[in-house]
Amino acid sequence: MGKILIIAEAGVNHNGDIKTARELVLTAKKCGADIVKFQTFNPRKLASKQARMAEYQKENMGKEESQEAMLRRLVLSNKEFRDLADYCREIGIRFLSTPFDMESIDFLNDLQDTWKIPSGEITNYPYLVKIAKTGKHVILSTGMSTLREVDDALEVLRSNGAGNIALLHCTTNYPAPVEEVNLNAMLTMKAHCGCAVGYSDHTKGIEVAVAAAAMGAEVIEKHFTLDRNMEGPDHKASLEPDELAEMVRAIRNTERAMGDGLKRPSESERMHIEIVRKSIMAAREIRKGEIFTEENLTTKRPGTGMSPMKWNEIIGTIAKRDFAADEPVEI
Repeated sequence: MGKILIIAEAGVNHNGDIKTARELVLTAKKCGADIVKFQTFNPRKLASKQARMAEYQKENMGKEESQEAMLRRLVLSNKEFRDLADYCREIGIRFLSTPFDMESIDFLNDLQDTWKIPSGEITNYPYLVKIAKTGKHVILSTGMSTLREVDDALEVLRSNGAGNIALLHCTTNYPAPVEEVNLNAMLTMKAHCGCAVGYSDHTKGIEVAVAAAAMGAEVIEKHFTLDRNMEGPDHKASLEPDELAEMVRAIRNTERAMGDGLKRPSESERMHIEIVRKSIMAAREIRKGEIFTEENLTTKRPGTGMSPMKWNEIIGTIAKRDFAADEPVEI
């Protein structure tokens, strides 16, 4: 199991403010994430005037308006995204942003070597083709999708020249109910699709993300914010900085705990083998020539003598010398 790629999803939690966006980049770096990810879009290209807000967006923002009106307050300019990419290189964290329209694909193509496709674009044929034709690697979220839809998207990406593809299992709700997560579907995709898999986590807390890491996720994505009380559609379903740092620590510990899969004593265990295992010993004084029986033998620590697994070999044999009580016996 290689190093899990941890994506700190800043998304639109900058609320359209470049200073906040830079703080998010620095926070992701300090918390140990590999990548900090944003969202790039033109509100007019992303949503029509008829597009309604999702229920979680209405609830989180405490009002209802058109998607376009909401999105206009969450935009960064192309110059600001270039500055963010430069800042990421400066402090040593990978920059990534998800494009939500064709123009944004063209803009981001020079800023990143990998694409992150959101769940909502998995059925967007022209979008998938344009992404694939860049030849770059792809991380594809699969929220709201059937396995057939995942297959169809993979076919479009592969047939149009995409690089390596990783599939992220996802439950598209903010926050996602734990009982709807269905982490085993991640393993189903791995077996069926032959791709690397991971998990984009929208649940509260960090437990499910850590569980996904233990199950073999190669990519973990999680929304984070500077403060869950900020105004905006995604803050309430995001981790705060201390929680993001704890998630990263927990995932890295999980990586170390997974090991190489070989069953053998660890280095720290070896010193305890003789201490905690047992040997075959005399249950009482045994005289030379006496037959070893279940009555005059027992097993006790330490494990420096004959292994109790040889019990049947010694029962019925004759003692070749005297043995004191609690003395390891041999034949």
